[in-house]
Amino acid sequence: MAERRQAKLDRRAQIEAMRAEERARKRRVRLAWLGGGGVAVAAVVAVIVAVAVSGGNSPTSGGSSSAEVMPPAVTGATTTQPAPLTVANTTGISGVVAYDTTGWPAASNNGPAGQALGHDHVAGPVKYSVTPPVGGDHNATWMNCGVYDQPVPNERAVHNLEHGAIWITYSPSLPAAQVSQLRAFFARQAVLNPSGSGGSRYIDLTPYPGLPSPIVASAWGFQLRLTSPGDPRLQQFVNKLRVSQQYTPEYGAPCTGGVGTPLQQ
Repeated sequence: MAERRQAKLDRRAQIEAMRAEERARKRRVRLAWLGGGGVAVAAVVAVIVAVAVSGGNSPTSGGSSSAEVMPPAVTGATTTQPAPLTVANTTGISGVVAYDTTGWPAASNNGPAGQALGHDHVAGPVKYSVTPPVGGDHNATWMNCGVYDQPVPNERAVHNLEHGAIWITYSPSLPAAQVSQLRAFFARQAVLNPSGSGGSRYIDLTPYPGLPSPIVASAWGFQLRLTSPGDPRLQQFVNKLRVSQQYTPEYGAPCTGGVGTPLQQ
């Protein structure tokens, strides 16, 4: 019990450090802007002109925009994730597959601790047992939430799940019209700010090769397979599991201040 209490205290300290770092980053940006004077204004004008010339940053599903910076891949020794235990679906959403998340958060105690999804930070790649991953060990640096038009590193996206993000993945062969529907869905979601240090939609939308269905929505410990972006269960999934005090392991942690620059955020 003492070890579990200490682990919870350590997690809270990590979240507070994340919040402090994000606030410091925003202060640095503001100071740089104020100190830049006319140079900063000129830079903004240049960006506006560049966007106007390029036609904005709304690329189709094929190809990448120059505004996008992909989160860097991870390197090092590979960790293999053991198969997590599937448990009863407590979301009330049909078709959702639930996995053991015992202890994360503590209120979810829904299975044997030995088969619960791990939470360790590891430096190298992780061979996940679920495609796409629904949790487990991950890289210490998360990625900035948003829309990316290329596959992103699993180990960074899983860290986002731990912070309460929903990861919507789609087959690279999904018709462009349906990809546009998913991006429109993303844009309709409210911006949330549980960390108090920077708002985000807490959604990642990315292509993912080798999916078991055309579209898959994942949260920490939960997954839903879909065949259409118009399926109403997608919104139900987001409403139920995104930044949830009941289901999010690190509620209050940010989805900004990480690595990568998405096309939309």
